[in-house]
Amino acid sequence: MLKTLSVLLIPLTMFTVFQFLDSVHATTYYVSPNGDNSNPGTHQEPWATPGYGSRELQPGDTLIILGGKYILSAFDGDIITPLSSGRDDAWIVIKGEEGNRPVLAGRNNLFSAIILDGVSYIRIENLEITSDNGAPFRDGINDGGNEISHIVLKELHIHHLDEFGINLGNVDDMLVEKCNITHCGFGAVGGPAGETGWRNISIKKTYLSYSGHYYQGGSGPSPYDRPDGFGIEPSVGPVNIVDCLVEDNRGDGLDSKAENTFIRNCIVANNSCDGIKLWGDGSRVHNSLVYGTGDGAPNSSPWAALVIGTLMQGAYFEIINVTIHDTPQTQNYPMYVQYDSSTSITFLMRNSIVANGYGLVFIGDSVNFIATTTDPEEDQVSFRFEWGDESESEWTSFVNSGSSASASHSWSSEGIYQVRVKAKDTEGAESSWSTVHQLITRTVVLEGIVAFPNPFSLWPS
Repeated sequence: MLKTLSVLLIPLTMFTVFQFLDSVHATTYYVSPNGDNSNPGTHQEPWATPGYGSRELQPGDTLIILGGKYILSAFDGDIITPLSSGRDDAWIVIKGEEGNRPVLAGRNNLFSAIILDGVSYIRIENLEITSDNGAPFRDGINDGGNEISHIVLKELHIHHLDEFGINLGNVDDMLVEKCNITHCGFGAVGGPAGETGWRNISIKKTYLSYSGHYYQGGSGPSPYDRPDGFGIEPSVGPVNIVDCLVEDNRGDGLDSKAENTFIRNCIVANNSCDGIKLWGDGSRVHNSLVYGTGDGAPNSSPWAALVIGTLMQGAYFEIINVTIHDTPQTQNYPMYVQYDSSTSITFLMRNSIVANGYGLVFIGDSVNFIATTTDPEEDQVSFRFEWGDESESEWTSFVNSGSSASASHSWSSEGIYQVRVKAKDTEGAESSWSTVHQLITRTVVLEGIVAFPNPFSLWPS
């Protein structure tokens, strides 16, 4: 019997062939101080320089830099510069040997150890980047002026550089995790204003400290004005800074002009200028400790532990579970909100402590007061404010239990006023007055904000 064989012919385009070949290309290469760039880059026959190796990588490839010291001196041959981007399913990975972290030591005023110029899906980990015994060496990581995206920087030790540890202007989707970035002349993490700025950033479990305490082989200061632990220009964010220690920088600890900056579980200590400074709408600080403003110097200064200032009309800021222990020798307020701006904002502060300051918290002339409480029977609640000038507000409209209500007030003169609030539910049951919140007004009109701390419940126990 004659059998019929059916054959299905599938057109295979050149694009499909190349796509298939690219998807299976994933090679691990090696660099060693004893290698040679004419070698194939295998573990047995490694390349000699990380810069050369980085230029050979394709999507999915890994470059392992074996332990030892690598001198970076020539532009741009010695600089790690991936020429290709990875992909979502095929990242390019450059990492130090596990258990034997290599040292990239720069000299000859080299521009940067690593340049990520317009690339994406790059992961860099377990490297030490520093100056070669105090020789001039500028940045640790730089974006070359072009936007980069999908970047992971993990377990990097970057220290004793003349300019920035990480210097980026345009970056989207970056994780910086478990890094130590210290003794950088211009700042640990920062960069110039970029066209797109910083977006979708997470900095976790990272040490950002001693910026400005090193410059060209000496203890500094550097010529850069106020080198920060973290300082970026206006960006849309979000920027998340979590579980970080930021201390002893010769500028601010954390200075973010990005919208939607969220700082939580951080310690910001003994920085020479402001502790935390927020500029962008939607920015928050939770569960953090700020102390030692002015680096503990026993003299007056304009610096504060926490500063909020913006020109963004209607911007929202939030401070929850934050402790500020200031330095009274600075003869300055421990916290400023809208010091020299008439732009109206909303500011929520809850469960927070401000102690050991020279003065009270300074609230500017553009604030809306916010109160919240929870009714035991979940009835709706209304609020009445006492303004500290022998006047009270009307009862606000009823809101759901746990929600907030706001009111504004104008004072007739500058001074210190004690503001408090009470609540009642729809059954007519009233709370006692809350704990007093002291306000300083500078001008005749104050549209202020305040939220009352949870530990002092408006409802009797």
